Amino acid sequence: MIHQYIADLAGYALQTGLIEAADFTWAVNSLLQVLGLDDWEERVPVERPLEEILTGILDWAEAQGRIDGGVTSRDLLDTKLMGVLTPRPSQVLAVFRDKYRQSPETASDWYYKFSQDTDYIRRYRIVKDVKWVAPTPYGDLDITINLSKPEKDPKAIAAAKLAPQSGYPKCLLCRENEGYAGRMNHPARQNHRVIPITINQEDWFFQYSPYVYYNEHCIVFNGNHVPMKIDRATFRKQLDFIRQFPHYFVGSNADLPIVGGSILSHDHFQGGRYTFAMEKAPVEQAVSFPGFADVEAGVVKWPMSVIRLRCADDARLVDLADKILRAWRGYTDEAAFIFAETEGEPHNTITPIARMRDGKYELDLVLRNNITTEEYPLGVYHPHQELHHIKKENIGLIEVMGLAVLPSRLKGELALLAEALVAGRDIRADETLAKHADWAETLQGRYTFTRENALDILKKEVGVVFAQVLEHAGVYKCTAEGRAAFLRFIESVK
Repeated sequence: MIHQYIADLAGYALQTGLIEAADFTWAVNSLLQVLGLDDWEERVPVERPLEEILTGILDWAEAQGRIDGGVTSRDLLDTKLMGVLTPRPSQVLAVFRDKYRQSPETASDWYYKFSQDTDYIRRYRIVKDVKWVAPTPYGDLDITINLSKPEKDPKAIAAAKLAPQSGYPKCLLCRENEGYAGRMNHPARQNHRVIPITINQEDWFFQYSPYVYYNEHCIVFNGNHVPMKIDRATFRKQLDFIRQFPHYFVGSNADLPIVGGSILSHDHFQGGRYTFAMEKAPVEQAVSFPGFADVEAGVVKWPMSVIRLRCADDARLVDLADKILRAWRGYTDEAAFIFAETEGEPHNTITPIARMRDGKYELDLVLRNNITTEEYPLGVYHPHQELHHIKKENIGLIEVMGLAVLPSRLKGELALLAEALVAGRDIRADETLAKHADWAETLQGRYTFTRENALDILKKEVGVVFAQVLEHAGVYKCTAEGRAAFLRFIESVK
């Protein structure tokens, strides 16, 4: 049966264009070599899903004692198999550039499909993520329960930034991952190909995220392993990328722990082809900045504190964004509990997002602050304790824009909680569900739970909690007092 699976895998590569007809025998022999086989019985390829083919080969390898059967060892082997069938980087780049000459959209369409066909993006895992849309006063928020990537603890992320750099590749974003065989503590990437680009006269690279939290979720990363840094050059790089790929948005996580993303040690952006709720949110109050009458500016109706800038001249956007960033870095307003630094530790930074809209460049500048207190040790502008039963992790770029990436545990917990609410069981007595007890009791006072509606109610209310998460992360609250404090900062930008 193993010979049939090998034939099917080579047939899949032929059907998806990873190899050509003249490569078929070579592909079969290459797969035999990976599996340690030296004989072959001719088989006619059968067209079936890639997951089914790879599962058959992995099950055979496990039965033969060639792998231990764990997810990591299986991933190492199937990536090695797909790597054999993946064209060389120079070939991939030649096709991408040829497609780009037709249009940036044609190039990205091809590259996105290619990244799935090589199994770098594992379609069959991504579809298992649970997704829904939740209505809130800020618009429809996207909710996803992540089943394809483990969640990370904020303190662990902060510690990782301080850890000494070692190993090869230095991190999961380094360009040296392209073609890397992997190991038990580092994923295999033989089937991974990256596209070199130039932004702000620097060598960067473009790839897709293997986890695809939204459509065409891409990562744009520095060719050098240097830490995240938000500065004037950040805005220039983002707008350079948008000029080259105007159908995409691109944003950056902040460069400080707690309010930053999961990888602070390597400078990178995330982008893609998706319209988030924040982009749909309107400007609720127009504002202006001295010397920039040609730049449209306003405060966005959003739970986090967002200044939106629009202009046909991208250089003007860079100038104004830099001015706002420098002002925010040094801004303190004790009455609003905004401190630029405490004991020499800086707290203020920005999460910037760039896009093209109606022929103009647009920048959303999200003001961030990572100060902690005894009451809020994980961050004052971070989900507070009462929301940790749903979301405890950092509020990074993706969440800022309105997509909740929730931990995998919630899939089972929400189902169990729905059953418990319908049955009227004691939730506090349940070790798994006790963390949700306060929330559940509040909901019981507002709803009558039935077997038909319980899970839908919980999903809707998870969206309400996520809106509260974003409110907690906002440095200026959506109140008269909060908006007045926000305007004080804007007026301080000279």
